[in-house]
Amino acid sequence: MLKDAIDDLYKEFPYTYSLKYSGKFKPFRANVKLMGDHIEFGLSRRWKRISKDIQIGLIQELLLKIMKKRLKPLKTETYHIELYNFFMKKIHIAVPKDSIDPVLEESFDRVNAEYFYGLLDKTNLKWGNGSLSKLGSYEYGTDTITISRVLDDVPLEILDYIMYHEMLHKKHKFTKRGSRSYHHTSAFKKDERGFRDSELIEKRLRRLLIKKRLSFRNLARELF
Repeated sequence: MLKDAIDDLYKEFPYTYSLKYSGKFKPFRANVKLMGDHIEFGLSRRWKRISKDIQIGLIQELLLKIMKKRLKPLKTETYHIELYNFFMKKIHIAVPKDSIDPVLEESFDRVNAEYFYGLLDKTNLKWGNGSLSKLGSYEYGTDTITISRVLDDVPLEILDYIMYHEMLHKKHKFTKRGSRSYHHTSAFKKDERGFRDSELIEKRLRRLLIKKRLSFRNLARELF
């Protein structure tokens, strides 16, 4: 499988390579490491059950990223990469929805009703750590929206604003151009501006985060 993926992209490939499936990864996650003249691909065990053609597309995606400034490929778009991207855009359909926080579910339902006509499929919804820099994320492989715990006491409209942003990632997925994936497309940004009073809420959010940073700093001084 690795040889098929590589031969499709490179006429000559001066590296050895290996593949490991690991239970340490979240479902359908993967990485690639270059160690000297050896490349190691690490894939979640969930990939073992997926078609080899789709796995080849994933491996080719990883190859193009790590070889970007090292080796020029014969092409940057392949049938296998197209299959892989289609799979990732549709994988949410089969992912179990067994981790749904009730507070976040209420936010999801409010936003879904007001901005998506109630048509966006429910995702897994969970609180993350208390990050002040990464307020939310959407993960395709597990169909999960994660919201920073720092927002667990903010006004509902601010929580809904962050939820809306992550729900847009679920709606729009990503666009491919060559070897790059784009998540904040022009269509995404247009929809993002559609949130009611978004500019005002953005200002309130910035002020709130400044207050929380100051509060954390003061607490740290008291403790240490």
